[in-house]
Amino acid sequence: MIICYLAHSVLCRQIFLNDFAISINITNMQGNPKRRNFIKLLLAGTLGSKFLFSSSSMGKEPRVTSSKLKLSAQIKTPFLDEDLQFIKQLGVEYLTTWVRTPETATYENYRILCEKAEAHSLKVATIGNSLVHNMEKVTLNLPGRDKKIEEYLQNLRNLSRAGIHTTVYSHMATGVTSSRRETTRGGASSRAFEAGKRVEEESYSFKTFTHNRLYTEVELWENYEYFIKQVAPVAEEYKVKIAMHPEDPPGLTLGNVPRCIFSNFNGYKRAIEIADSDYIGMCLCCGCVLEAGESWGKDIIDTIKYFAARKKIHKVHFRNVNQPLPHFVETFVDDGYYDMYKIMRTLREEEVDCFIIADHWPDMVGGQMTGYAFTMGYIKALLERANEEVTS
Repeated sequence: MIICYLAHSVLCRQIFLNDFAISINITNMQGNPKRRNFIKLLLAGTLGSKFLFSSSSMGKEPRVTSSKLKLSAQIKTPFLDEDLQFIKQLGVEYLTTWVRTPETATYENYRILCEKAEAHSLKVATIGNSLVHNMEKVTLNLPGRDKKIEEYLQNLRNLSRAGIHTTVYSHMATGVTSSRRETTRGGASSRAFEAGKRVEEESYSFKTFTHNRLYTEVELWENYEYFIKQVAPVAEEYKVKIAMHPEDPPGLTLGNVPRCIFSNFNGYKRAIEIADSDYIGMCLCCGCVLEAGESWGKDIIDTIKYFAARKKIHKVHFRNVNQPLPHFVETFVDDGYYDMYKIMRTLREEEVDCFIIADHWPDMVGGQMTGYAFTMGYIKALLERANEEVTS
């Protein structure tokens, strides 16, 4: 019901505006009760027929779905039938999931996941592998780097063989870092970060690393180039697009490691140019860009337009925050400091071809899936509105 209401309310806003724009001089009718009643009936009939016979209410005409943007729902492994049914009820066609052990990070398990999804008329869009994600050995050139890179390359081969051609990679030594959870609208619990506060090992936080020396930006860029120059040819050979995730939170020095590569517009531009491959692009995490604020270097809309023109946006993580650093709280997509419809419309106008997921939603009464259902419903409504407005 939440999803239906959101889609209906957002999409029908324009209907009300258009219908009430009919030019009728009601002022001249005030002295005549019969005429006033006639106008009431006329407006009611106009609105009623609009809803009764519109594609959004009766389904006689298909919704505009020509967008290349594809919604993907996050799901845990192993897949449970009730979780797959929940995704079907959301009206989402694609799945995004993660594996976290050597036993599950195999071609055989990837095929099992794909076949289970297909049995429910769903498709696996992306599979992340936490074993080759935020690899400090690679980021910091620690012993075992080459072995870790080969593990990453083999994962690309496994994904391709299983029919998965998009994955997300995060190049951080210190991982996604949070401080104590805080509350957002209505007391909903949510991830937060405040510079200088103690880091908490919570649901979105990797373990805290403290290295015994300060790393320089020069060596971090050298380590990245060493890695990506080996990865790009394999990604091209096996046709797997790699969406590079921003550093979260961006632009800080944490655990003696500066976050200098995927923390701003210029860093992304340089990193993607070094890779020099159609298969290496951006995971546009809206939340990370909004966390950075002015330090990102460009507005998020300008960022989208630049990388979209070069076909470098390979995935979108759709979330909002209440304000930029040094202190932010992740909040509901409709409750942050940025108008998320501007982002959705720009993605649609620029004909971005990628998967979109709901990301880091606050916990609501009723359990985590309540917040997820609200978030996906709102995102679906934004996308449908963008589709209809852009094509019209």
